[in-house]
Amino acid sequence: MRYATNQQPAAHVLTTFRPAKLRQLFSSGFRHVLLIGLGTVMIYPLLWLVFSTFKPNEEIFTSVALLPESWVFTHWGEGWTAIRGHTFGRFFMNSMTISSLSVVGTLISSSLAAYAFARFRFPLKKVWFSILLATMMLPDQVLLIPRYIMFATFGWIDTYAPLTVPRFFGASQFFIFLITQFIRGIPYELDESSFIDGCSRMRFLWSILLPLMRPALFTAALFTFMWTWEDFMGPLVYISSVRLYPLPLALNLFVDAQASVNWGALHAMMVFSIAPIILLFFFAQRYFVEGIVTTGMKG
Repeated sequence: MRYATNQQPAAHVLTTFRPAKLRQLFSSGFRHVLLIGLGTVMIYPLLWLVFSTFKPNEEIFTSVALLPESWVFTHWGEGWTAIRGHTFGRFFMNSMTISSLSVVGTLISSSLAAYAFARFRFPLKKVWFSILLATMMLPDQVLLIPRYIMFATFGWIDTYAPLTVPRFFGASQFFIFLITQFIRGIPYELDESSFIDGCSRMRFLWSILLPLMRPALFTAALFTFMWTWEDFMGPLVYISSVRLYPLPLALNLFVDAQASVNWGALHAMMVFSIAPIILLFFFAQRYFVEGIVTTGMKG
């Protein structure tokens, strides 16, 4: 009798444990299947683009299969030299030049302006900050013609100046606002203790504040690089020489209404053009997520 009474609790535990364990496994399996399905749907266009670079032109839009029926390996070479007199290496370097200068200008001007708004006291500070926020709400289409007239007066048309120089003078209002909110979350006592130790404002910004601002600066740099790399309208308006074209304008040269389009070569160069963005996201994903979370919690 004693043996039987000792076995009842164990049997009861087994009967209650197994259904709960099965429910947990079923729920976890369902979530994994759902996420895999959604991930496949999201990545399918990219896979289709990659595999279409190995398909004949007549098969790209007629075959529903993801893998090509007959493999073609000439599209990459054809696309690389498709623009007469230029290779896509030149266009890649043009995009890299514009994006790099834009990132440097954005970080310099945004960090200085944000430091002033967050820590300095000057007349009409709130008014100027409100004007800054108001400029964020203006559509670019409204400012397109005034900007073009101004840059044409400066003699900057068909150069990279309209795309890069404004970044050095606080043209990135969103990132000024973002970094300002981040700095406001840093205790002001840190400033006071540094000034008591004889630290100047610029030394405090360079040696103490900028290292603490790394999550916000990484966020600003990543978004600026991606938005500039993918920008089509700005170069289309200000650049007319083919030798100065960035990648988005160079890809547009493939589409000619008067001739047949080499879709395989176009898709190959599209993969080449988006590869830096994909690599940047994967290698900087930790900083990207950290910057988004941290800047979202400040302020």
